[in-house]
Amino acid sequence: MNLNTVIFDMDGLLIDSEPLWNQAANEVFKQYGVSLSEEQYKTTTGLRTKEFVQWWFRQFNLGDAELANAEKKIVHLVLKKVKESGTMMPGVHHIINFFQQKGFKIGLATSSPIELIDLVVERCGIQQYIQVKTSAEHLPFGKPHPQVYLNCAEALGSNVHECICFEDSFNGLIAAKSARMRCVVVPHHSQIKDERWGAADLKLSSLQNFGELHFGLL
Repeated sequence: MNLNTVIFDMDGLLIDSEPLWNQAANEVFKQYGVSLSEEQYKTTTGLRTKEFVQWWFRQFNLGDAELANAEKKIVHLVLKKVKESGTMMPGVHHIINFFQQKGFKIGLATSSPIELIDLVVERCGIQQYIQVKTSAEHLPFGKPHPQVYLNCAEALGSNVHECICFEDSFNGLIAAKSARMRCVVVPHHSQIKDERWGAADLKLSSLQNFGELHFGLL
């Protein structure tokens, strides 16, 4: 079956928002007397905000009373930070143009809320190219569950075997592979040597590096 669809993750792949999520989480968690290390934060990268907050609240025995409030505070802060200082990742326009010229259907599948998706897509100047935007925010399960990718493929009218996904997190990689799609990972430079990326079909240091040779390998 020929490849004809590309689906992108968003945070950490299209926009350098992971540090902003980290900052927002730490600012909010400090209100509850908790501080996350860089290593602790990385273990939950790719989860929905709800799951992220729930995981760490339970790890630190903070109870459930403030879960929803903490989640709202973090999302609000991230929106503010992306508006003020969100930076597009290298190679975004290159990779979009590459697949647009091939006539690929282009989608976006992320754990982030729709409000943030719209903001990022506009900030990157790619709104005219993204045909479908799917969020796992209100799904029963987020990544690493594959549902958000399956929903995106269905909305694009694509078979899962026709899809290439681009991801930067391990949870996202597992979601894409569970959906039976090809997956290219572009990890953060600090994690590029992690052996877990061996589960991907291809690993790159930047979207900018993707070309015909890489496409042929898929």
